[in-house]
Amino acid sequence: MNNEIVVIRGGGDLATGVVQKFHRAGFNVLILEVQTPTAIRRGAALCEAVYNENAKVEDIKCSRIFSLEETELCWENGVIPLYVDPDGKSIGEIKPSAVIDAIMAKRNSGTVKNMADVTIALGPGFTAGEDVHVVIETQRGNDLGRLIFEGQAKPDTGVPGEIAGESADRVIRAPEAGAIKHNKQIGDIVSKGEIIASINQIEIAAPISGLLRGLIHEGFNVHKRMKIADIDPRTDIDPKAVSDKARCLGGAALEAYFYIKELKI
Repeated sequence: MNNEIVVIRGGGDLATGVVQKFHRAGFNVLILEVQTPTAIRRGAALCEAVYNENAKVEDIKCSRIFSLEETELCWENGVIPLYVDPDGKSIGEIKPSAVIDAIMAKRNSGTVKNMADVTIALGPGFTAGEDVHVVIETQRGNDLGRLIFEGQAKPDTGVPGEIAGESADRVIRAPEAGAIKHNKQIGDIVSKGEIIASINQIEIAAPISGLLRGLIHEGFNVHKRMKIADIDPRTDIDPKAVSDKARCLGGAALEAYFYIKELKI
């Protein structure tokens, strides 16, 4: 293992793919998260450590820390530390070799180019060469994972990528604001029309049949139209495994890091 520190802002399912690649490449990885992550594919998201103090996705273990002094012990034990720091205030103290914004907010939440020698951002909301050194395309298709050195990623269409012939119906949004109550759990096979959850006693039915791959934490106070669940029409998918898209983006981020270091952009 080398001594280089890589800070990854965000611990959702796509960010977890980035964490896995850098961890396996021997970097000391630190995840920075918000106080209440809203990831719905929680089985494949290391940000679950915010709620449970520990999380595991495939071979990657993660523990929530409450002071930066705890990072060294985590790294010595092969564990990814997660620190709640939504504004990235600790980055100046940590002095990482790279900062990767994998928040997937479709906007810049405060990542700037001078945070580290290498700065990378996933998806729209960033301008390569200005906000960060490189932006990675996150839209499914032939350009997924492409490194962008000038300009921006494709704008968010608001429509999920097509999987097994399904697109918009894969994602379920809250019909109104309120606390969510579960009827089903991640990993359940559901039929179209089956009730998966409710908000304020309003029942939420599955729009398609498939595997319930994502579901926001029970009791979470959601806002109207917030993404709360995700159904995959492919019932043989492991909801606790890193996805194909997350692996692609993780590999692209690792490529970007070494490419930028070599070119010294």
